[in-house]
Amino acid sequence: MSNRIAYTKPSITELEVQYATDAARHGWGPRCYDYIHRLERDFAAHLGVKHAIATSSCTGALHLGLAALGIGPGDEVILADSNWIASVAPVVHLGGTPVFVDILSDTWCLDPARVEAAITPRTKAIIAVHLYGSMSDMDRLMDIGKRHGVAIVEDAAEAIGSARGDQKAGSMGAFGTFSFHGTKTMTTGEGGMLVTNDSDLWRRVTVLSNHGRDASEPRQFFPLVTGYKFKMSNIAAAIGCAQVERIDELIAGKRRIMDRYRVLLRDVDGVSLNVEPEGTTNGYWMPTAVFERKTGVTRERLMAAFADADIDARVFFWPLSDLPMFTPRPENAESRSIAGRAINLPSYHDMDGNAQARVADVLKHLLRA
Repeated sequence: MSNRIAYTKPSITELEVQYATDAARHGWGPRCYDYIHRLERDFAAHLGVKHAIATSSCTGALHLGLAALGIGPGDEVILADSNWIASVAPVVHLGGTPVFVDILSDTWCLDPARVEAAITPRTKAIIAVHLYGSMSDMDRLMDIGKRHGVAIVEDAAEAIGSARGDQKAGSMGAFGTFSFHGTKTMTTGEGGMLVTNDSDLWRRVTVLSNHGRDASEPRQFFPLVTGYKFKMSNIAAAIGCAQVERIDELIAGKRRIMDRYRVLLRDVDGVSLNVEPEGTTNGYWMPTAVFERKTGVTRERLMAAFADADIDARVFFWPLSDLPMFTPRPENAESRSIAGRAINLPSYHDMDGNAQARVADVLKHLLRA
């Protein structure tokens, strides 16, 4: 049997199997949306928002929301340089112009001061990505948005379980989006969700998400606009319904894993982990170790060391402006620096103490080398 440690895998129980089986056997015809509507209702209740729309991915949810905001050619959208391509792809596909700004050194999220400095008359939206579960500074960002008349969008793909006070990630902006990819805290295999308290925006997204068909239109198969097809399947939603029922357990599992890493690395000098600033809750989707510059530990050394130890690991996201399709932004020094000396650590739900100790030993060995 392989001793390889995976960096992530979902937590699937008999409940998920039971619901998925029921959807496969009976979820057709008049019942083809039953689990989808149930998932939307239950996830909205979990977040404390008015509306939720299940989608085929978080990327699709973000695309729908930005389209509903009217993002198009000539519009600028500000977001952090340290992000996965999924956060910016919808902006590009809609014809908008992404504006990458640097991150804060502790949360790895948008630097509000850099955001405000980047606003122009063409700025239409600011996408606050709660990276690896860390909360963006929503107080300052919401204030910036209000003063400049700019929509604040929450990409909470990685932030199930994260919150600012009693406001859960995704519930504060014009809309929020979530990922239910197989690597996420809660999964439907592939899938996502758009959530909002704005009923007008919800109606626009509902139409756009179903090929432009409006539920109030009496003519069958008569779209009113050219929409999209980003719908989740009923079987995937069935798995999601089981996951929502277990969501407190799933979130607690992520926090338990992070607590173990803190204990294992508490006496290790030169390494910092995800932070949880006062007044916030971090869902800790992806525990991440950042080595101080003085250690000389690099991304390449980290990946090699984990490979030698038969452990999966992930690099910290490359700055988007380093990718070949975008213009370099060398002034975003924090994004570039952290990416070159950080690593995402394995964190699947049933990971035991021995596996986490193996991971911690790799980090310790690098500092002794």
